[in-house]
Amino acid sequence: MTITRQHTNQRMSRIVTHNNTVYLCGQVCDDATLGITEQTQTMLAKVDDLLAQANSDKYHLLSATVYISDMQYFAQMNEVWDAWVPEGHAPARACVQAAMARPELLVEVSVIAAVKSC
Repeated sequence: MTITRQHTNQRMSRIVTHNNTVYLCGQVCDDATLGITEQTQTMLAKVDDLLAQANSDKYHLLSATVYISDMQYFAQMNEVWDAWVPEGHAPARACVQAAMARPELLVEVSVIAAVKSC
């Protein structure tokens, strides 16, 4: 039973892999001064990058939890999400309204994915 942790500090690891399953910590945007569309796009780009580092990708998503600061952004966030998720590969997903760590953050996502087969 091997657990691999990447990008680890005292508080958390950005990537944890166990039994061919990849767990990502919550991802947020690069620039919180932007709107929900741009925040969602850059957040998902970070997910793509981290999954690649863990030998996975969005075709192997198992589960996603999306945290949104206000449900007024739900439709706009979903437009970006729907364009990002490959057809036929949508994960189990929950989306909840939540208070964010910083008020300018509009969206955060945490995902679980399978490691790609060799």
